This record gives sequence, C-alpha cells and structure tokens, in this order.
Amino acid sequence: MTCGHCEQTVEEALQEVSGVTDATADREAKQASVDGDAEPTVLVQAVEDAGYTAYA
Repeated sequence: MTCGHCEQTVEEALQEVSGVTDATADREAKQASVDGDAEPTVLVQAVEDAGYTAYA
C-alpha cells in the first residue's frame, strides 16, 4: 500500500469477507487489522484478489 486509495481498497476488500465486522489498513505500518471471526486464509486471499501482497 502506498497511498490512501490503497488503504481504502484493502479495507473494502476485507470488509466484504463474511465474518468481518471492521477492517482498518495502515500503509505506514504496512498492516491491516480486522475485527470479526473470518479465517486468516480467506482474509489473505481477499487482499491478494484486490491486487496486494498479504500474509497471515
């Protein structure tokens, strides 16, 4: 993530995952935080499908 638009894209991708109640991306920290009970592998796939690299 390199800009605010990137953060927004990652947040939206994560929020679309079933079980996610909230998601926040932080480009400076190079991480995202998720509330809810979604599986980590599904979250990683959502971020990768949005065009970004992710790992759990």
